[in-house]
Amino acid sequence: MALPRLPPTVVSVADLRRLARRRLPRMVFDYIDGGAEDERTLRANEAAFAELTWRPRSAVVHPQVDLRTTVLGHELALPVILAPVGSSRMFWPRGEAEAAAAAGEAGTVYTLSTLSGTRMEEVREASTGPCWYQLYLCGGREVALKAIDRARACGYSALVVTIDTPVAGMRERDVRNGSPQLIARRFPDVLPFLPQVLARPGWLLGFWRDGLPMSFPNILLPEGPMPYADIGAQLAAAAVSWRDLEWIREAWGGPIVVKGVHTSDDARKAVDAGADAVVVSNHGGRQLDGVAATLHVLPEVLEEVGDEVEVLLDGGVRRGADVAKAVALGAKAVLVGRAYAYGLGAAGREGVAKVLEILRTELERTLKLLGCPSVAALDESYLGEPRGWPPAAGVARETAGVHGFSS
Repeated sequence: MALPRLPPTVVSVADLRRLARRRLPRMVFDYIDGGAEDERTLRANEAAFAELTWRPRSAVVHPQVDLRTTVLGHELALPVILAPVGSSRMFWPRGEAEAAAAAGEAGTVYTLSTLSGTRMEEVREASTGPCWYQLYLCGGREVALKAIDRARACGYSALVVTIDTPVAGMRERDVRNGSPQLIARRFPDVLPFLPQVLARPGWLLGFWRDGLPMSFPNILLPEGPMPYADIGAQLAAAAVSWRDLEWIREAWGGPIVVKGVHTSDDARKAVDAGADAVVVSNHGGRQLDGVAATLHVLPEVLEEVGDEVEVLLDGGVRRGADVAKAVALGAKAVLVGRAYAYGLGAAGREGVAKVLEILRTELERTLKLLGCPSVAALDESYLGEPRGWPPAAGVARETAGVHGFSS
């Protein structure tokens, strides 16, 4: 499919969100954009960044600033990693491979979700940069072991284990927009939702040509790739325990990233189980609604394990300045999910590349305005933290006027 040319007026992630909304059926757009239940945590993730202000160094000029960082031994061009986003093939044909290609060109990591519609070998081949594989235990340990062996064989350098999905969160927008009916492929039940699909003929044609119905080729059950309709039941049976994490560590034999850490206690358990890095994450507000913003939780996780493993963060990152704030607090890098999914839904590979370009440009400008020479030099001295910050972790606070969409 020929890549669209983005207009020069696209200068922010929010602009790409608007373009994605125009191109995608409502059920697909809301799959990206929505969160669990009342979406309080989704909004809180983004709002937390607005609570921090800057303390710039005036009359300090750095014509060039260094955005590079190192994560798990990989030198990255900027401290932004593409997070695992399931079902990216719904957003754009070969969506996972297109996003991976954009990440490699930008000099950063792409993380492939277990719940992807593109074979992991094809995705790995598409990227010139490092790739990580995110693991769910769908189908049990025997099926997961096959995926682990495939990931190792085709060059994935780290395994990301998500620990915050004992069941899928209640994403009410998906229910209202017909996603369960579409997934189950019960034609009579899908009929009421067909107008929103037919209203997006460009998307429908691309999705049809890319192969229908969707399945998960990286979850090889005895009867073949897992059908899309089985996702709910399989996730409910695939919850990861700390004992599972120890087994995964032995089976993989390489770097492990534990994603879904939201307390210092769980950070400690993850490190004790052999994690090489942890991601402070609440699944972008898509799981348990009402937990604290990840930026609020970051300090307690850093205090507990920051001297032992690399600490990453996702949730609410929409600007290069957000990246800078997370790094100034102590995160090694951030993961972005919704931000690049908007780009993918709007314009495929070009859209993902544009998101990374926007974040890079904004981060570079932020450092120059701060009088900070590099990402490595960022620390809390550049931040203006309000009294009592961070607020007590555990409560998602509403912030008036903040439009919610998170990692």
